[in-house]
Amino acid sequence: MLHWTPEQAHDWYRETGSIRGCNYLPRTAVNMTEMWQADTFDPDTIDQELGWAEQAGYNSVRIFIQYLVWEADPAGMKARLDRFLSIADRHHIRTMIILFCDCAFSGREPYLGPQAEPVPGVHNSQWVPSPGFDRMTDPEAFPDLERYVKDLVGHFGQDPRVLIWDLYNEPGNSDMGEKSLPLLDAVFAWARETDPVQPLTTGPWMWNAYTDPVSRRAMDLSDVISFHYYQSADLIGDYLSTCETYERPVLCTEWLRRQHGNTFAEMLPIFTEHNIGWYHWGWVAGRTQTYLSWDSSAGDPAPSLWQHDMLHPDGTPYDPEEIELVKELQKK
Repeated sequence: MLHWTPEQAHDWYRETGSIRGCNYLPRTAVNMTEMWQADTFDPDTIDQELGWAEQAGYNSVRIFIQYLVWEADPAGMKARLDRFLSIADRHHIRTMIILFCDCAFSGREPYLGPQAEPVPGVHNSQWVPSPGFDRMTDPEAFPDLERYVKDLVGHFGQDPRVLIWDLYNEPGNSDMGEKSLPLLDAVFAWARETDPVQPLTTGPWMWNAYTDPVSRRAMDLSDVISFHYYQSADLIGDYLSTCETYERPVLCTEWLRRQHGNTFAEMLPIFTEHNIGWYHWGWVAGRTQTYLSWDSSAGDPAPSLWQHDMLHPDGTPYDPEEIELVKELQKK
């Protein structure tokens, strides 16, 4: 399969319609490893939380896959992903799937088995990358990574429950920089060889760096342009202009940083005006503790102003007015 033309991308976007989504892990998972391992996969909680998302007017979620879980049990990983997709579909929610990730809030490589408990007071304290930096910089690991990509995209690449593939979350993060470029190029090539019906994307996240080669390459390879944005709403103009130079549909796949003017009231009108699909970070406050600030420290109390997340663990909204804004968009 070749890189989609802008016309193909716009046809897909018109057929898809308005995208209202969030980045999703169940409240019982501290990271993507815990989300997908057989012993801690939690379909009952997923069903409950995606039911709340459906009621609130959401129609998509963005999820992370851990390579190590697939490596240890490919059939089991695919079965659990299939079950997740079925639960989401039952709630009229389509899924964006992420295969690789360079974020490492925990400062460690990924590992199997019981995951460390969240550090009280610390944002996303046990988040690990996928496949991990030792593998993504080792050419000898690439044949196994290729099998992983082709197995998942090949298996689910014709599945209407899958909306889009976000192949690589924040390549170059955790000081990896241009070391991530070989895997970024490779994952797009591998995925395209399986000929999926869904578009492929990877979004820039370094907002001082549209001249950064990793950010530029991610956009050049993408069928649909995506980006992350956590600054205040009034600074977004130049970034949107850069995205729009590609003349393709645009998605903001991470946003929401309430304490810095990146709020529902400020961001949703911009997304609506520019016809941008969106996925804010977090749904139900849980073991990732992403309602805490990025600069939180061990032992910090829960803040009165959450950074991310939308619901308390019992399903009640942190801010009912935010949920109403999403419901209003759904009605329109």
